[in-house]
Amino acid sequence: MKPWIGVMALKVLQFLTWSIVFYADALHANTEQQIGCFFFRFTDMRTFPLIAVCALMVMAACESASPDSRRWFKGNLHTHSYWSDGDEFPEMIMDWYKSNGYHFVALTDHNTLAEGEKWVVVRRGRIYEEGFDKYLQKFGEEWVTYKRDTGRIQVKLKTFDEYRTLFEDDGFLIIQGEEISDHYQGKPIHINATNIQSLIRPQGGESVTEVMQRNVDAILRQREETGVPMFPHINHPNFHFAITAEDLINLRGERFFEVYNGHPLVYNYGDSARAGTELMWDEINLAYHRKGQPFMFGLATDDSHRYHVFGSKYSNAGRGWVMVRAESLDPASLIAAMEAGDFYATTGVVLDELDVRDHSLRIRVRPENGVNYKIEFVGASEQDTQARVLKSVEGPEGSIELLESYVFVRAKVISDKVKENPFEEGDVEVAWTQPVRARR
Repeated sequence: MKPWIGVMALKVLQFLTWSIVFYADALHANTEQQIGCFFFRFTDMRTFPLIAVCALMVMAACESASPDSRRWFKGNLHTHSYWSDGDEFPEMIMDWYKSNGYHFVALTDHNTLAEGEKWVVVRRGRIYEEGFDKYLQKFGEEWVTYKRDTGRIQVKLKTFDEYRTLFEDDGFLIIQGEEISDHYQGKPIHINATNIQSLIRPQGGESVTEVMQRNVDAILRQREETGVPMFPHINHPNFHFAITAEDLINLRGERFFEVYNGHPLVYNYGDSARAGTELMWDEINLAYHRKGQPFMFGLATDDSHRYHVFGSKYSNAGRGWVMVRAESLDPASLIAAMEAGDFYATTGVVLDELDVRDHSLRIRVRPENGVNYKIEFVGASEQDTQARVLKSVEGPEGSIELLESYVFVRAKVISDKVKENPFEEGDVEVAWTQPVRARR
């Protein structure tokens, strides 16, 4: 709240209280009273209603000027380590993310949680042996449990409860997760469970959609049974082109999927015969609207596996993340914000303003020197069979009126800044906001 508004409100409220008292006295005495209060003086009691209206206006201004306590938090929800098929220790991974400005990370190894006792043999090769040396040097002999046998290094992995104590503070949170890795007729079907409390085994099924649905249901069932906020999200649908838009349209209870995944084998952009994930996203939301289902929201994730070799043919960290606007840095607050669609996905573009009012969507980018931006407002009307660019704006800010005829509108911000260590050579930094529609 601006200080002057608070002072003005106090003065007006004081004056209003005193006015009521004196007005009552005046009625009893059947005379007019001279009333003074700091900078006001009135001789006509007929001005009292105007005073009351002014007080209400000031109080309304105070309410509208209340500061927004929400903050933006940067996070990655898809990460792998030595607990499954990653090639780095969890502590080294968390140290990288924390050092690079992330606020939260979910470690999501395949069909496992970081609990119990597990030993790994450090891979042969200089880069992996040097990686172990860096790990030992950074965390010390008292922390690292290891042994050497027949020339190989064996290391006992730290559990989630152990390694989180090294990193968590007011500015960094580690969320327990699992990548439930299932399949149908050789097609990989992977679903992340964010903030999971106990391991969920792959549920199987008799079709791609049934496999997804059974695993989604298992996550939502654990949420209901434990009372702990958690959510499923569908991973990389174009990995081996296992999951189609139609498969996703037939799901119930799923709100999230990866519109961008940093793994080199996931075909974010599709190919000559199959749609990319953005086109799938819009097709899904058109269908969800007609079915009366809530929108599907789009995530950007790293799906990081490789931490010692770098390039577009490796699944490295730092390619895609989400920016969540939440009240606080805890799983419940983050998940509530995401389920409300109060976040955006990005590969580097940062937004200073993402404002959704009853009938408008406004975007303002945090500009970088020498970088140009284009904002595309993508959406569809009732009569459209597919989404289209409704409006395009050159520059770092723009807005669109949310017409009631629009089924949904989302924004895509495209920069001309080349992405460092990209998913695909030639990629530029982009951001995607979540689909919205006019409130009715």
